[in-house]
Amino acid sequence: MTTPRTIYNTATSLDGYIATPDHSLAWLLSRESDESGPMSFTEFLAGVGAIVMGANTYQWILDNQSTEPWPYAVPSWVCTHREFPPRTDADIRFTHAEVPALHQAMTAVAAGKNLWIVGGGELAGSFADHGLLDEIIVSVAPVTLGAGAPLLPRELELRVSELAANGEFACIRYAVVRGPD
Repeated sequence: MTTPRTIYNTATSLDGYIATPDHSLAWLLSRESDESGPMSFTEFLAGVGAIVMGANTYQWILDNQSTEPWPYAVPSWVCTHREFPPRTDADIRFTHAEVPALHQAMTAVAAGKNLWIVGGGELAGSFADHGLLDEIIVSVAPVTLGAGAPLLPRELELRVSELAANGEFACIRYAVVRGPD
């Protein structure tokens, strides 16, 4: 049995942004990928036991998928100081807990599966700051945005462990070698 990992899996523009300055993902959603292809999201999601996201990511889901059921079947944490309306169709937990306590709570319910940091980059960086980020998976889209929400605003040493092309994306899996000093 493999040890569960904490993974930041996201898409990015070639110049390192995960969303435009106004939080748009139109640049991403117009791209083609193969759901059963190399480094597919479907395969990744099957190994996830708990997820965490920041308030902006959660707000994007509310704004863009409000008429659809919650897209994840596992317990989900939203790191926020904002007030959000509760959902009745999913296990969503709003928190402003410190990252180590949050990581412990997520691990306790993940049933031995991986923890997924959905986004954004600052949240993933906070996990890295505490030595709690094991892996980064990025799907690089063939577009530049010029500005926006940065992929991961931290200095980290990484090692490439897998490379693949999937549709329009260059997919890279990195092991986190060393976090910030």
